[in-house]
Amino acid sequence: MGREYPMETLNYWRDLGAAMSMLSVLPFAGLILLIAILPFFPAVSHWWEKHHSKFKVALACAIGGILLYVIPTGDAHKIWMTYLEYAAFIAMLAALFVVAGGIHISGAFAGFPYTNTIFLAIGAVLASLLGTTGASMILIRPLLRANRSRQHKSHIVIFFIFIVSNCGGLLTPLGDPPLYLGFLRGVPFDWTLRLAPQWVLTNVLLLIIFYFFDAWYFRREETHLHATLIGEIRNAKRKIHVQGWINVLFLAGILGVILVSGYFIHPLLVRCRGELAAEITSKIFQVVMMGALAFGSYRLTSAKIHRENDFNFAPIWEVAILFFGIFGAMIPALALLEAKSQMMALREPWQYFWMSGSLSSVLDNAPTYLVYATLAASQNHLSAIHLGDLADQFPALLAAISCGTVFMGAITYIGNGPNFMVKSVAEHARVKMPSFGGYLLWSGAILIPVFILQTFIFFR
Repeated sequence: MGREYPMETLNYWRDLGAAMSMLSVLPFAGLILLIAILPFFPAVSHWWEKHHSKFKVALACAIGGILLYVIPTGDAHKIWMTYLEYAAFIAMLAALFVVAGGIHISGAFAGFPYTNTIFLAIGAVLASLLGTTGASMILIRPLLRANRSRQHKSHIVIFFIFIVSNCGGLLTPLGDPPLYLGFLRGVPFDWTLRLAPQWVLTNVLLLIIFYFFDAWYFRREETHLHATLIGEIRNAKRKIHVQGWINVLFLAGILGVILVSGYFIHPLLVRCRGELAAEITSKIFQVVMMGALAFGSYRLTSAKIHRENDFNFAPIWEVAILFFGIFGAMIPALALLEAKSQMMALREPWQYFWMSGSLSSVLDNAPTYLVYATLAASQNHLSAIHLGDLADQFPALLAAISCGTVFMGAITYIGNGPNFMVKSVAEHARVKMPSFGGYLLWSGAILIPVFILQTFIFFR
């Protein structure tokens, strides 16, 4: 997550015993456990639904993680850098959330299995062009409206998270944060296009599986559903109608801020003022610009569009609160991972694929990408600062790390920023989503076999 840990700090975490190692991950593991189980206890489930209750838990776990890191190391600078990264992360999510909330897509489409499959296929393409968050926020609301007459629709949102919020974002650095960090570290912008075979295999398989699932659920619906959906299509005034076109300009502005930060501001400041100053300044630039774009979008979007989108800030507040805790609690866990990773005997692409991916499912996938890319570079006597050398000389290793961190962010609700946001939007639209553990059952049953197939085809 940003600047690497000082060597003396890494030495401290490398020398930790088993008991202290377990203690260092306790705040993060505790927060994940509480997110998973609190909704199931009737005595506290109503308390947990409130934002201030989530914030108390998140704050306690964040403070625990910060103290476990700062007290033994004295490295307070890492805390500030982590929360600057958090501010940039939330600013981008919030800007995309607000701008997408000002775009209303309606028309002659309804929740037939083939329609839903087309939605997800379009989302897979848009995820690499607009980012997984941008594509998710633009498409989730019209998809939910298209399926408002369906009884069984939680599986639609689950596959939406699989495809649009994660697996679709592999083809460009704009698609997912780890790929963007790789771009900032010297990986060519078009390098990720070589991952098209992995992208095609994963997304096509998921779309096929989804179609059969959705068709099976569709046949179980009430007999009048088909007529209801046909009526919705016939009553639609237009085939496709998009309102809030001004927000397309704001969306382009968000993409422009990311590109300007990566292509111009960051490289220029690295040459003039060094890596640290470049990182701080580029993050502040992103936070300020994202905030301005979100404010402008919200003020210029008509209240009618917000009403039609059932727009409110509850989903982004929930994401901001929970990730505030996650970012703080995972500081000692990431330090331990980076220190101990040097002891791991990782050599083959499949090892990097599964190690980086499994950790990306519970930790932020961006720093996990940097940890394993740095490890792969150092083991092969290459620069960890300029990952373009790794991309050029050992592309199979970087491909495995890229695919692992992007794809396996779909395994849990917290594996990637859009996951929890999509879940929250769906629940506010009265879609009953599975619990943290229930979602794990879905992802384990569907995604893990796809990833095993990926391993045998691409990463042996």
